[in-house]
Amino acid sequence: MIRAVASMRGVVLARTTVLARAATLVRAGVRGYATPNTKTEETKSLIESKRQASLAGGGTKRISVQHSKGKLTARERIDLLLDPHTFREYDAFVEHSCTDFGMSSNKITGDGVVTGVGKINGRTVFVFSQDFTVFGGSLSQTFAQKVCKIMDRAIQAGAPVIGLNDSGGARIQEGVDSLAGYANIFQRNVLASGVVPQISLVMGPCAGGAVYSPALTDFVFMVRNTSHLFVTGPDVVKAVTNESVTQEELGGASVHTRKSGVAHGAFDNDVEALARTRELLSYLPQSNREPVDTRYTADPIDRADVALDTIVPADSHRAYDIKDVVRRIVDDGRMFEIMEDFARNIVVGFARLGGQSVGIVGNQPLVSSGVLDIDASVKAARFVRFCDAFNIPLVTFVDVPGFLPGTQQEHNGIIREGAKLLYAYAEATVPKIAITTRKAYGGAQCVMSSKQLRGDVNFAWPTAELAVMGAKGAVEILWRNDPEGRVRAEAEYTRLFANPLPAAQRGYLDDIIQPSETRMRIIEELEILKTKKLVNPPKKHDNMPL
Repeated sequence: MIRAVASMRGVVLARTTVLARAATLVRAGVRGYATPNTKTEETKSLIESKRQASLAGGGTKRISVQHSKGKLTARERIDLLLDPHTFREYDAFVEHSCTDFGMSSNKITGDGVVTGVGKINGRTVFVFSQDFTVFGGSLSQTFAQKVCKIMDRAIQAGAPVIGLNDSGGARIQEGVDSLAGYANIFQRNVLASGVVPQISLVMGPCAGGAVYSPALTDFVFMVRNTSHLFVTGPDVVKAVTNESVTQEELGGASVHTRKSGVAHGAFDNDVEALARTRELLSYLPQSNREPVDTRYTADPIDRADVALDTIVPADSHRAYDIKDVVRRIVDDGRMFEIMEDFARNIVVGFARLGGQSVGIVGNQPLVSSGVLDIDASVKAARFVRFCDAFNIPLVTFVDVPGFLPGTQQEHNGIIREGAKLLYAYAEATVPKIAITTRKAYGGAQCVMSSKQLRGDVNFAWPTAELAVMGAKGAVEILWRNDPEGRVRAEAEYTRLFANPLPAAQRGYLDDIIQPSETRMRIIEELEILKTKKLVNPPKKHDNMPL
């Protein structure tokens, strides 16, 4: 009993001692014993200073130089691209790890690229913006890691990636690490292809290996006079070929939108480029797993435009503008054209019908009579494949006299290049609606979303002609030895084939419609085709003629 009482007294004493010591510590803290808090404040101060350094980029002087060239900074571009107050930055504190050539003492927080996530019209997008004020926007190993991180996240989240390019190229001080960084980005571009939309804006220099990342993306836009895109610069060209050329002549916006076809559009300044990118995204889905949002339109579904009944000239040799036709049919007369200045004999772009986003393809009679050549075939094929990858229905307006003849086209591979367009339409499983407005001759007729290439609905206007070739060319072959009989034969050929009835009678056309009804008929069919199910045979990947 005595032992038990003693034990209890010991426990009470121990507890009293602990409480007394705790009270002492508390009183000490009140009197200023705050070492842990001081450390926290120091850490917070360091974090804030680093954050401010990241926000400052290359500093006021370099930012002023950027502005003097008519260019916005990396962060200003992001602010204009995204909805207000939606940007959340990642990896703002990253700094390079290079120690060669004095780089260990030359670090700028953020390391030349701003990365993160935000919203455009309320929809999530991932973005990276290269900062030319920091080491000329040159790519380092850590720079590449930042870009790869958001690309990986975009694929996982199912959201578009937008890259704002303004860079001097690889960071030479890092050697092969910089090249490895590019390769890592290229790999992400390939993995993201057909999974999430990828858009590149070239808003300054983009040279050397850096050019291949934009080239792997879905759309490339440039800014006139300030952006340049080339594998080797003017100095190297001069040294190797003795050819003197300026940056603009070598890789300016007009070169890549008119001649090479590398870029899909060019704009006058950064502000316009960013605004148009926002507009483009409104036509696209978040990923290949989601449909495009249907938008309300006050444009009546059953709106009839009687001007369409006479828009195609009675003389088949007279041209008309297919863009006028498209604008009279689509919602509110609006189309976002892609590659407007390249291969102008074919028109591609996005529009809406009944609020639904669609891809538009149309031969352009105003340019080379709408003939298909190498450039037109490649331009349209890539667009068709993009629409198919992202479940955007295709509406095709056909007025094509054939493929362009001549040794230049044959020697440069019109057979291979033309086959790309055929392949694109044939493999596409999205809803495909075609309207033949006038000529549909020869192999080109087969290529342009014909019924045989699994076209879902094929309409023709009364002005349509579906035949192997035009009447004059046909009789010159068939009656080559009977000049006197050619006139009579041409009239007979025209009666038999220069109209849509023979094709309709064979089931190659689903209906011959009045042009003024076209809008209503397309929208009706699009509604039916929303539940379309079509799957290609299992395969590792295709082997289209590249």
